[in-house]
Amino acid sequence: MKNKEVIVVSFSGGKTSAYMSQWLIKDYGHLYNFVFIFANTGQECEETLIFVDKCDKEFSFGVVWVEAVVNPIHGKGITHKVVDFKSAARNGEPFEAFIAKSGIPNANKPQCSDRLKALPIEHYKKVNGLKGVRHCIGIRKDEERRKAKSASKYNLIYPLCDWAEIDKQDINTFWEDQIFTLELEEHQGNCKTCWKKSDKKLWLIALEEPEKFTFMLSMEGKYKYVKPNDNGQQRLFFRKNRSVDDLMAEAGKLDVQTLRKMIGYKDDQDSGCSESCEAYNN
Repeated sequence: MKNKEVIVVSFSGGKTSAYMSQWLIKDYGHLYNFVFIFANTGQECEETLIFVDKCDKEFSFGVVWVEAVVNPIHGKGITHKVVDFKSAARNGEPFEAFIAKSGIPNANKPQCSDRLKALPIEHYKKVNGLKGVRHCIGIRKDEERRKAKSASKYNLIYPLCDWAEIDKQDINTFWEDQIFTLELEEHQGNCKTCWKKSDKKLWLIALEEPEKFTFMLSMEGKYKYVKPNDNGQQRLFFRKNRSVDDLMAEAGKLDVQTLRKMIGYKDDQDSGCSESCEAYNN
């Protein structure tokens, strides 16, 4: 009997990615051996980690949890370590190691997904003889514009676009019928206060869950002059080189009810931070 092709699957921790993963096993498990990998940055919400763990157990994914190992010596690349639900970093340890070396990520230096997700996954693939195999990414048909420019470099494929035409309603319908789901609202997904989120989403988090900004506030205090901007100006997280304090002050002039109404508008949905942050998004 011919050996089945091995395909890597990036499990981002979002509902679309989880849907894709169970669908691949159910409809294509007889054709392929799937290796599911989740990259933890240390700044995911606890609800995301719980969801990954529940999906793993419910659907028998056999998820490999990886985290970036950042060598502080310049010129030395990022490797990986394997963790699990219990040992996964929850206080931003991989993220801080990356920032200490490379500086604060933002719209001008959008390095975090690559350094904290793609590179540790690629190192895991290299060490385990998976380099160059096909690699599934959970992007739906209605968000095809998010396909990575690096797709050919990493042999990325998009089953929810190209093997079927799955949209957001399909995903929602599936999870409505399950005994569990991701216990986060859409604006809360991905890293707790991801700089890619729209201002409206960040303001809402600032008003409802200000403690989630503790990590970024600490990082700006420690590392804002690590690899500063070309003009020597400090590097900060948010658009237009705004600080956490700037964002919190802006939020203080607004109210929760108005922001919740505004977040549903299409212009907000088109921000860079979608339901899930894919490792390969450039």
